[in-house]
Amino acid sequence: MRKWSDVEKEFFTAEEIRESRLRVDIIGELIKARNELGLSQKELEQLSGIKQPVISRMESGETSPQLDTILRVLSALGKTLAIVPLEIAETVSARKTPYFVTNNSKKSKAE
Repeated sequence: MRKWSDVEKEFFTAEEIRESRLRVDIIGELIKARNELGLSQKELEQLSGIKQPVISRMESGETSPQLDTILRVLSALGKTLAIVPLEIAETVSARKTPYFVTNNSKKSKAE
């Protein structure tokens, strides 16, 4: 049986694969942060101003959200994206470390 990684390389460039994995990682971390705060998508809508159906489509991978949408949702979760040199990003990605920086001044829902 062939591995997906082998098939993937036949159809996509290395750059396309990196971009896809980054999108998956970012959305995965967004979902994780929402769940850790115990927020529903509807509650996240109220905090971020982004409609629940948009959040749902973003989390399911049905759409590729614009950067301002991601930033608004992350801000509501008390997080932001970190911009780092590619060499660091590749090292971070290899260790499966989140791409987000927590803003400790925000309170979680549980507090």
